Amino acid sequence: MEPKTVALIIFLLSYLLFVLLTRRRTIVAVSAAVLLMLLKVMSPKEAFWAINWNVMGIFVGTLVIADIFMESRMPAYLAEIIVNKAKNTAWSILFICVLTGFISAFVENVATVLIVAPIALSLAKKLKINPMKMMIGIAISSNLQGTATLIGDPPSMLLGGFAKMNFMDFFFYRGRPSIFFAVEIGALVSFVVLYFIFRHHREKVQLVRVEKVKSIVPTIILVGLVILLALSSFFDVGFSYMAGIICMALGVVSMLWEKFVNKTPVFDGIKSLDWDTTFFLMGVFVLVGSITLTGWIETLSSFLSGVVGGNIFLCYTILVFLSMLLSGFVDNVPFLAAMLPVGISLADKLGINPSLLLFGLLIGASLGGNITPIGASANIVACGILKKEGYEVRFKDFMKIGIPFTLVAVTAAYLFVWFVWYR
Repeated sequence: MEPKTVALIIFLLSYLLFVLLTRRRTIVAVSAAVLLMLLKVMSPKEAFWAINWNVMGIFVGTLVIADIFMESRMPAYLAEIIVNKAKNTAWSILFICVLTGFISAFVENVATVLIVAPIALSLAKKLKINPMKMMIGIAISSNLQGTATLIGDPPSMLLGGFAKMNFMDFFFYRGRPSIFFAVEIGALVSFVVLYFIFRHHREKVQLVRVEKVKSIVPTIILVGLVILLALSSFFDVGFSYMAGIICMALGVVSMLWEKFVNKTPVFDGIKSLDWDTTFFLMGVFVLVGSITLTGWIETLSSFLSGVVGGNIFLCYTILVFLSMLLSGFVDNVPFLAAMLPVGISLADKLGINPSLLLFGLLIGASLGGNITPIGASANIVACGILKKEGYEVRFKDFMKIGIPFTLVAVTAAYLFVWFVWYR
């Protein structure tokens, strides 16, 4: 059997098992990665480089920082303020989602979820409610707003590099409103979906202010992380190494601070990290790398270019919604990398502004990851945090929120880009 066929079979079977065996997903992912190497679909070297080590560095480093941030009681303190200031519990949750979106416009999505998660969990504990829907709302809000700026998410950086767009081009490009405004319109309509989901939490809870911040140092480290991540995007425009190094470095600083101030052994801190989600992420990167390496994404791209013909609206619609659908299951970075040249080629054949198709691809590929719990790294991380807290997120639990949120956000942004960039 050809390696290309083997890669597709293992990929499809693995994703099916992710759905059927939620609690064994890490074993499935790692086993599939090993099987790909044993069957020589990928060499160990290719599998190693298929893993996005920058994202892994962000994940592990920020986990450490988020942990000491939680222990400092600052999240619990902020949770009290949010609950007391908000009209009711529903608005408390919505404010946290908005805060997530704001941070995500400047910081990579995985880091954003890890930063905001302690606040959400503290709020849930204060109110004695299940944090599952709130954490899902945080993850999808992060994925949405990460698309709005050049430095918010790897796909945006990929488009910026491919189209040679600078930071301000994401706001106004060649005299027209750009991708930022498309995303914000999507955010406005999707906010209504989130309100509909959380609307039943109408109770007004006035908390007695009992929390005291143990130390401001973890908060300073966290704020420094946010600033450094935002600045790093201007220097490491290919999102290749710097963000991960920064997170790991500050993670080490956090461990040392924990050891010398709170007398916590470093080994205990390392042992408590979410290694289950860490290895699952690594396995998924290898799986996606296998179908990229064997040419399946290129095969799909070639097929699509032969289907659309000369119909501009059909071409644009297929690109957006096919990207949205596939990104619910396939990592959006390699998909977008393969599809951007196709978008340019199609635009040339149709005689239209390529920005229409490029922006449409970015919207579909970036927001489509919100459909499933495995569609984006931020979703995987959010579900991993919930699992660590004792809450198992099933596919249907995530998709009940992810599907309506994604459909309204993508549709609104899709229409905005069409009307602004068609001519």
